[in-house]
Amino acid sequence: MSRPTLSARPRDVRGKAVAHLRKEGSLPAVVYGAGVESHNVMLDAREFETLRRRAGRHAVIDLTIEGDGKVQPVLLQSIQEHPVNRHPLHVDLLVVDLSLERTSDVPLVFVGTSDAVAKQGGVMLHLRDAVLVRAKPDDLPSGIELDITPLVDFEVTLHASDLVMPAGVTLVTDPSEALARVQQPRVEEEPTAAVAAEGAEEGAEAGEKPEGAAEATDKAE
Repeated sequence: MSRPTLSARPRDVRGKAVAHLRKEGSLPAVVYGAGVESHNVMLDAREFETLRRRAGRHAVIDLTIEGDGKVQPVLLQSIQEHPVNRHPLHVDLLVVDLSLERTSDVPLVFVGTSDAVAKQGGVMLHLRDAVLVRAKPDDLPSGIELDITPLVDFEVTLHASDLVMPAGVTLVTDPSEALARVQQPRVEEEPTAAVAAEGAEEGAEAGEKPEGAAEATDKAE
């Protein structure tokens, strides 16, 4: 199986001193995992951004560290991002055993068209954005599709049991967990008699003469 590749260089700089690495276009990272000694590395920031966009969150990546000569399969365990521009500041790379299954959250991808939304003006409610699955690292999908076509009215709810799992992937989330439904559109109510009466009272307090009162005044004059 062909996997995305990523190259890294050993890193001795730590702490606040890594700021100058980012200015030079490098991204600090750490590589760790079961049976592997944790060590600091640095990545090419542009290369990493390109890989992240193309490979997705759960892709297994073949990592090569300069001077090591070995290829290690890793996952993007976590990415620390800048709170404003969302640029990566630090990356954790987890070395994985490709023969062992692991449990992970996988995003839901909503596909299809709901008549309850398209024809009846309903509002789609995404009750969950991801589900928990179990699979070997190479089988973990970047997303799992949920077809919303069955949502033909406001009574139907889609559950985790409605998902079609890819080969090699087992659903861990409770199958009865609700994932999506359509909410009936709100209907604006006509002003009630009580509201109308209240408006009339406010008008009278503001000095407006109700009909009939004006006529009585004219006759008195």
